[in-house]
Amino acid sequence: MLRPPPQLTVSQWAERHRILGSRASSEPGPWRTSRTPYLREVMDALSAVHPARRIVFMKGAQVGATESGNCWLGYILHHVPAPVLAVQPTVELAKRFSRQRIDPLLEETPALKERVAPARARDSGNTLLSKEFPGGILVLTGANSAVGLRSMTARFLFLDEVDAYPGDVEGEGDPIALAEARARTFGWRRKAFLVSTPTIAGRSRIEREYAASDQRRYFVPCPHCGEMQWLRFERLIWDKGDPRSVRYHCEVCDEGIEEHHKTA
Repeated sequence: MLRPPPQLTVSQWAERHRILGSRASSEPGPWRTSRTPYLREVMDALSAVHPARRIVFMKGAQVGATESGNCWLGYILHHVPAPVLAVQPTVELAKRFSRQRIDPLLEETPALKERVAPARARDSGNTLLSKEFPGGILVLTGANSAVGLRSMTARFLFLDEVDAYPGDVEGEGDPIALAEARARTFGWRRKAFLVSTPTIAGRSRIEREYAASDQRRYFVPCPHCGEMQWLRFERLIWDKGDPRSVRYHCEVCDEGIEEHHKTA
């Protein structure tokens, strides 16, 4: 009897299959979404079964956003094969991303290693900026390359660090618009993931994209009073000259929340 594949979410796929190696992570081993619980809803919105078509992630530095996108790429290669376009700010950064993030993802996750031939194999379909797999292809390019942005039709778009994209690419217009035009033929089945740390307020691409979204935030409980709140920089307090004294003060009870209160 033929059975359809299980309808996994991206976080479920990552916890079943994703392995982080020492080449790409300071904490190698099986992926645990519980280590970064704020990523779960973002990742699951990227799932094929989720109705969202456009996911915008405005975030701080080094919070795991790119790795959540890499989990999505792994989920696509293994679970929902289709053409994917991954865009970095420049072609050179796309090459670096391929070597430092994509190659470890493919080599260290057994479920993916068997789906993409080694780059050294003859006619493998695995090059620095193109990874073929059964049912699809992953193409990497830079937002500074008009040719790269219009070179293929893609169902899925991973647009990373969009605040570093140029305003216009080679006289052909906005790189985000050019990339998203590649997915129109897929209609309701398409998805775009826009990620970036914001730069200058009022000029930031990701700030503008976030303002046009439903503007979700991640809320955490105060360990003292239980009040759910999203964290604001201005509520960080420290003693003058002593950075080790930094703590976050709850907006309701004003008790200090220290490093040891964070998720272990």
